[in-house]
Amino acid sequence: MGNQDELGPVQIMVVGFEKPDFQGNVLTELKRLKEQDLIRLVDLVVVQKDESDEVVAVEMSDLSPDESAQFGALAGALIGLGADGEEGMEAGAVLGAERAEDEGMLGEETMWTIADAIPTGATAAVALLEHRWAIPLRDAIRAAGGFPLADSWIHPEDLIALGAAASAD
Repeated sequence: MGNQDELGPVQIMVVGFEKPDFQGNVLTELKRLKEQDLIRLVDLVVVQKDESDEVVAVEMSDLSPDESAQFGALAGALIGLGADGEEGMEAGAVLGAERAEDEGMLGEETMWTIADAIPTGATAAVALLEHRWAIPLRDAIRAAGGFPLADSWIHPEDLIALGAAASAD
């Protein structure tokens, strides 16, 4: 993971479960996607708040500690480059590597922010997913002279809401 070209787009996904019925299906699907090299689980934090407001959190990642530090360094370097050019890139790489190594990519602060936001008895998960499948597509677009202008995810629920709003007008 030496440079930005090796890194696919990373999505942050936040999912809530009001009455979770975990039977391993979600982890099975994540494993299947990882085995096909379609995604890489950069970081996952699952936070559950029980009926007495006790918080239990679990964090997992596909990255080894070295890979996590490399990923953090790359992300920090890119943020630093945008903020302050070459100098910012170097400082960002150091800070990003340290944070990823110490706290994971999402970190302890994310866990407590999630815990504060979820209702009693609910569970929430925040995942950083690297879309490995998108790397060859991105490379082909770049080779053709293309560059990103915008991107967004449209979920089936969004389309249903759009249809409902249109019919209400």
